[in-house]
Amino acid sequence: LAHPGATMSYARGAAEPLVPPSRGAPGTAARGGMATRTGPGLMSRAGGSHPVDENRPMTAVRAAGYTSAGRSNAGAAFDPTGQGGPAARGPAPPLAQKKDNSPEDMCRAIEREVNGLVEESAQLAAQRQLARALDKAKEAGKRERHLCKQREANGLEDQINIDLTYAVCFNLANQYHASGLYSEALNTYSVIVKNKQYAQSGRLRVNMGNIYYEQGKYPAAIKMYRMALDQIPTTGREIKSRIQRNIGNAFVRLGKFQDALAAYEPIMEHLPDVQTGFNLVLCYFALGDRERQRRGFAKLLSVRQLAADAESLETMNQADVSEDDGAKQALRERIRASHRYVSLAAKLLAASIEQHDAVAGFDWVIETLKAAGQAELATEVQIAKANHFMRERKFDKAVETLKSYERQDPALVPHAATNLSFIYFHEGDFANAAKYADLAMNHNRYNAKALVNKGNCLYARGELEGARQLYHEAMGAEADCLEAMYNLAVASKRLGDHGTALNLFEKLHAIIPHSTEVVWQIADAFDSSGQSRAAMKWFKILSARVPTDPGVLARLGSVHLKEEDETQAFHYHQESFRYLPANMDVISWLGAYFVKNEMYEKAVAYFERAAQIAPGEVKWRLMVASCHRRSGDYQLAHDIYRAIHDEYPQNIECLRYLVHICDDLGKKDAVHEYVVKLRKAERAVDVPPPEQHGGDGGHVPAEHAGAQGGRNDPPGESAYQQAMVAAAAKASRPAASVNAAAKATRATHDDDLFADDDLDDTLLPS
Repeated sequence: LAHPGATMSYARGAAEPLVPPSRGAPGTAARGGMATRTGPGLMSRAGGSHPVDENRPMTAVRAAGYTSAGRSNAGAAFDPTGQGGPAARGPAPPLAQKKDNSPEDMCRAIEREVNGLVEESAQLAAQRQLARALDKAKEAGKRERHLCKQREANGLEDQINIDLTYAVCFNLANQYHASGLYSEALNTYSVIVKNKQYAQSGRLRVNMGNIYYEQGKYPAAIKMYRMALDQIPTTGREIKSRIQRNIGNAFVRLGKFQDALAAYEPIMEHLPDVQTGFNLVLCYFALGDRERQRRGFAKLLSVRQLAADAESLETMNQADVSEDDGAKQALRERIRASHRYVSLAAKLLAASIEQHDAVAGFDWVIETLKAAGQAELATEVQIAKANHFMRERKFDKAVETLKSYERQDPALVPHAATNLSFIYFHEGDFANAAKYADLAMNHNRYNAKALVNKGNCLYARGELEGARQLYHEAMGAEADCLEAMYNLAVASKRLGDHGTALNLFEKLHAIIPHSTEVVWQIADAFDSSGQSRAAMKWFKILSARVPTDPGVLARLGSVHLKEEDETQAFHYHQESFRYLPANMDVISWLGAYFVKNEMYEKAVAYFERAAQIAPGEVKWRLMVASCHRRSGDYQLAHDIYRAIHDEYPQNIECLRYLVHICDDLGKKDAVHEYVVKLRKAERAVDVPPPEQHGGDGGHVPAEHAGAQGGRNDPPGESAYQQAMVAAAAKASRPAASVNAAAKATRATHDDDLFADDDLDDTLLPS
């Protein structure tokens, strides 16, 4: 309080000055009266007054440069702010020396470092550099724990930042989850949700539920979702609906569709969205309830989001919003996803909503879509109706449907023409296929599918260059047209441009890495270009994906044979035979392999299997008989040759082998008989007698004769089989010996030119 005679002062923050009290005793005015001014002095509350010095100090205006004592240097210039020259101010004081960092400053520096690590980890995660993001998150966790210990050691417990600890732990759990380390992520989330200092940590049980969902532990996921749902206030309607939808999805995975409906239906009543509506339709479809399917589809089409997004996009287009605008791109993506859900639901219900009449179901869906203003989706369902007929092999109805749409709606002409071209191509009607492909291209020259269909027609006619040009054009119109890229690579390989083909196939492999067709084409291209090592690598990759494919195993055997690895070649051919014991190429190779290694008993089993598969080809039975003769069982070989001769009496090869085997058995009369028959058979087919050879290297017949005495194709008809068999057949040519007695017997016949020849019974031609 101010004392009598003191200068006036101001209370902190007050707008009015304090009034000094009077010396006199308070009167009646002190209990409620007002003080009044009667003269130059101040009236006291007691009613008395005393004069105030008129020359009191003017402290209230001292800040403006005025003083009660006046200026001592009256001649000096007025300078209330001290802005005079350097001479007036004097030298500047020295800079204060910075003291050593205190513990508090050191803790602040560590805290800034932790914040930087968390932000860097989040940025790396957004760039999908998950390993580095996880390392930064771990480092942030270590530094944050060190920060807490430093503050506790220096008595700064009140400065521990709970929010920073929460952010570090949450980011670490997030990075564990993104990296697939589910156990570590769950442990970290558990630490957060069990800490009562974090008020909103219960919501993180949604993340824990997502992890359990990804692991396939759906009951645990449902439990976590429900615990998180209890933590959400009633104001969070949108997030509650999303959690409820997750619960429904988990029940669908468990096959409990009624429980899933209990989760989806409240959402569609209060806060409907397209994805939930689609899931609801799927549940009705799984339960087979056709009436509820209709109602669910109607609810899906009534979702406000469909119309609202379309209106927003139209508004943006009218406002000339840039195509690069992020909001516009996000809106387009959302519309695309919504249309995809509705289209899938429509196509699913159209074929099943009517029990015995799929056409009526398609018609109902089309009319419903048109009534809802979804004309574009109705067009897609119309095309799907034709595709349904194609899947049912009802090509006439598919063609009729597409042609009717072509007449009714000009907007459907390119779609219908493209599908018609596809149908005619697969029926082998390349003229009509090309005609409708041209029609689709005339409506839209940049229709990639039509260009591919036209290219396929040229490819089928052998015009590979023209086909390749159209495939190039299709890729230019639609860069992600996989059909055009694949066909272009195949055409390039057919033209011998293996480099271009390999580049295209490898690009396709990067886009669709799980396509076995693309991997096979890469391996085949390497094999065709002579790069056996690379072909072997890719065939092994393919074999790992389809380990029971006999064709892949056979090709692996062929590649190993080119690398002169006969052991591995035998292994893969034997594995191929195990999965497909009817492949004649593999059977002939295995038989030749055992003959080459003089294991005739094992070769017999393969040639007998070949004779069972192709009973009309006598060569396999001749091979069986030859194997018995080589193994020393001459009598059994003779019996087989006799049986073959009885069935095919004009078979020259069989007669030659009969002469040979009878000679070995000492049946001279039979030798003479078969020599005569052999000469007659050779004259009948104008086959010249075998040339004479010196030494013990006998004549090698090019191929075995057929049933009518003519020549059959060798078992290795294809280049592939010839490549497999060539190496195995080199060593399978033992010379036959004809004893002197047989030669003497045959020499008695004037027309017998067979006497001086050494026979051979080569099993496979090289």
